[in-house]
Amino acid sequence: MTATTDGSTGALPPRAPSASDATAEKKAASSRTRSAVRDDTADAARRASARATDHLLSVQDPAGWWKGDLETNVTMDAEDLLLRQFLGLQDPELTEAAARYIRGEQCPDGTWATFYGGPGELSTTIEAYVALRLAGDAPDAPHMARASAWVREQGGIAAARVFTRIWLALFGWWKWDDLPQLPPELLYFPKWFPLNIYDFGCWARQTIVPLTIVSAKRPVRPAPFALDELHTDPRRPNPPRPLASAASWDGVFQRLDKALHLYHKVAFRRLRRAAMRSAARWIIERQENDGCWGGIQPPAVYSVIALHLLGYDLDHPVLRTGLASLDRFAVRRADGARMIEACQSPVWDTCLATIALADAGVPADHPQLVKAAEWMLAEQIDRPGDWSVKRPQLPSGGWAFEFENDNYPDIDDTAVVVLALRRVKRPDPQRVEAAVRRAVRWNFGMQSRDGGWGAFDVDNTSPFPNRLPFCDFGEVIDPPSADVTAHVVEMLADVGRTHDPRTRRGIAWLLAEQEPCGAWFGRWGTNYVYGTGSVLPALAAAGIPRSHPAVRRAVRWLEGVQNDDGGWGEDQRSYQDKERWAGRGASTASQTAWALMALLAAGERDGEAVRRGVRWLAATQREDGSWDEPYFTGTGFPWDFSINYHLYRQVFPLTALGRYLNGGPAVAPVGA
Repeated sequence: MTATTDGSTGALPPRAPSASDATAEKKAASSRTRSAVRDDTADAARRASARATDHLLSVQDPAGWWKGDLETNVTMDAEDLLLRQFLGLQDPELTEAAARYIRGEQCPDGTWATFYGGPGELSTTIEAYVALRLAGDAPDAPHMARASAWVREQGGIAAARVFTRIWLALFGWWKWDDLPQLPPELLYFPKWFPLNIYDFGCWARQTIVPLTIVSAKRPVRPAPFALDELHTDPRRPNPPRPLASAASWDGVFQRLDKALHLYHKVAFRRLRRAAMRSAARWIIERQENDGCWGGIQPPAVYSVIALHLLGYDLDHPVLRTGLASLDRFAVRRADGARMIEACQSPVWDTCLATIALADAGVPADHPQLVKAAEWMLAEQIDRPGDWSVKRPQLPSGGWAFEFENDNYPDIDDTAVVVLALRRVKRPDPQRVEAAVRRAVRWNFGMQSRDGGWGAFDVDNTSPFPNRLPFCDFGEVIDPPSADVTAHVVEMLADVGRTHDPRTRRGIAWLLAEQEPCGAWFGRWGTNYVYGTGSVLPALAAAGIPRSHPAVRRAVRWLEGVQNDDGGWGEDQRSYQDKERWAGRGASTASQTAWALMALLAAGERDGEAVRRGVRWLAATQREDGSWDEPYFTGTGFPWDFSINYHLYRQVFPLTALGRYLNGGPAVAPVGA
């Protein structure tokens, strides 16, 4: 109460609300709304993270590793049937199981694509068609007639890639004279000479060496049927094409190929035999303990053919174990179909799963994480491989991608395994510390001159291998890439080497490689979303401030390509058509997670884009804690060879959710 002017007492009249009061109330209401939304998002994230954690723990192998299916395209299955036809190892049950898978992958227009939802691809369609003919499918069956008609429209067998025509030449469906040449004498080129075998990326090197034997031997097995329906004109299956100008690189290498054809006719026999023996030794020396070569299917297939042509019997231990290793690439589906993996990814899957679980809050000493760390430690490679040709004094210390691949450890796996091991608290931390020291030393030693890191080799950047007419099957060199370099930088920062001059050179390389739009190119994952999702966490770990212009450009790009549903996706076509497809495609769990990992590293946890992305992950999760993802988000060769890693859809969403809830990557345990 207060006194009035006339001496009486009474209450003051209520004050009318001012404009500033209304504004304050609106701000308060907005703040309460945002807080409620954040709480709802965090609750959804916690539920999704818990389910995803339980699911991922449930699919670990008792030995400690994780491995999802590695799905590519049906050429793996077609070439498996062609190999068995060539060697006389046909099996009716196996043939039908493979044919069932191939038929199931055919598109409505009669073609086969190299990735889910992609356009028909000529060589893939030809190989699938031939495999189904081997399985007994009639050429006039509707699905076969659609395929052959499409092949003819695209130019027929003559327009197919070299590898497809090599497979057809093995049965006389194509002439060896109409194929590019690479002689086995290539193995004698000194390491400083252009086009020596170590100028090729390791995957190409392992494939090309056995194929030099095959192209020198030029075998032809009896064809079980004709393939006239796959030629535009069966009377002229390979119409002549004019050479490119002699002043162009294409013209130079086309004329070099003509010279190699002439050399094939006049090659000194003793030298040719010696070269093939040297190639055979090179192949056998690189066979892994499980019988495979490099842990990947193509070198194994061609190595078996090459050695068989040199007189190795199918019962010889080298071929017997080689063929057995190929059987281990087979995945049986519930419907009886048989899919062939091009490769298997247990080391990669295990380190990613370990990181995901640790970042989601699973205790560092959880028995399953300790078991995973134990398995990874046992996989560290302690002997030199092909990488030592360029680094002969560098001690070993890397990890490979596969179960067995001691010749080709890779820089990417090594960096991420270190990040995983440092999230686990083991009872013997000294063993982890020793393994990490070896890995750090090896990764430092594998840095290229420009400051970046490639996947398998140092300075594997020669411009010549990709120009050979023989090498039309995808990328055949291994230059530094943003995603690999980022993982190395992140690992070096994690072990306290941020200020090492070599780390700083890697950071400078990354900053220089940023695209004008703000993204980074993704070499081993699709594509700009993957590259950017790799680089921003690395820059954050290395202490690059969130206000740095490169970071802000990347954030704006990611926010600009977010889909209306809240997720992110990017189609494989971004490798061919950057303007239309970069950062564009149906939302996927793995790509949404990559974008979230980048935005979280850039300090955008409370931003609208992150909230929508987290809610998309929570809303699309299945009841069992997993996510569905038919789209291919992995890359073997940009555009030419795409991969659907079946575990990506589990590990990356869990990592992103964990970092959203827990504030960032898990901190390495003390003493680990």
